Amino acid sequence: QVQVVESGGGLVQPGGSLRLSCAASGSIFSIYAMGWYRQAPGKQRELVAGITSGGRSNYADSVKGRFTISRDNAKNTVYLQMNSLKPEDTAVYYCNAEIIRVGAPGPNGYWGQGTQVTVSS
Repeated sequence: QVQVVESGGGLVQPGGSLRLSCAASGSIFSIYAMGWYRQAPGKQRELVAGITSGGRSNYADSVKGRFTISRDNAKNTVYLQMNSLKPEDTAVYYCNAEIIRVGAPGPNGYWGQGTQVTVSS
């Protein structure tokens, strides 16, 4: 079994900051890319930021310069530091990890349950 669990969401005022965490646990052999997605009401889920096992990252244009993704491979954890938050950042944020389970021939994608981020005054 593999679990992916997010934490750190909440309510913040415009211009504020939040840090999301996502930890993978269970029968894990290796983790490839990890990423953060978000889904606002009535909209499709979109990629916010991704990071490879080697630390290479990419961002959606809408968050460049405000959000920073990082990971701790020893802890199987990925983080999303969100600064200068805007009301349009309001969404459920989901973590995704490409994980090879022990004994498995290749990776599968695992999703967390999501964490709500609300930016409002």
